[in-house]
Amino acid sequence: MIQFIDKLNFSDKGLIPAIIQDAVSGRVLTLCYMDKEALKKTVEEKKVYVFRRSKGRVMLKGETSGCVQTVKEVAIDCAENSLLFKVDQERAGCHKGYFSCYFRRIDEQGEEVIEEERVFDPKEIYKQN
Repeated sequence: MIQFIDKLNFSDKGLIPAIIQDAVSGRVLTLCYMDKEALKKTVEEKKVYVFRRSKGRVMLKGETSGCVQTVKEVAIDCAENSLLFKVDQERAGCHKGYFSCYFRRIDEQGEEVIEEERVFDPKEIYKQN
């Protein structure tokens, strides 16, 4: 099942972009990066793992928040340099507490408009030390 990983075009930093999409609504939830380890774990466990560039390590998506993404389908783009995961999203996909990281749009005046309600308060989930 994971033989396809060897034909993918990872960046010089060993990463590949992955679009995460809600399997039910079709909404794009987020864009993340995976290294080979994160991708292998994602495929094997059917849970999204990401390479957190800010922390320099592989993490389960939802590790802190409990908002886990269960993989339903995996697709590869034509150039073999990005991935698409269709997932069942638990609660919210955004660390700011929204269902999707794309909860804002830019209106005709160039202003930012929040399009959805928060699902959870990030201050309660991500306690600062």
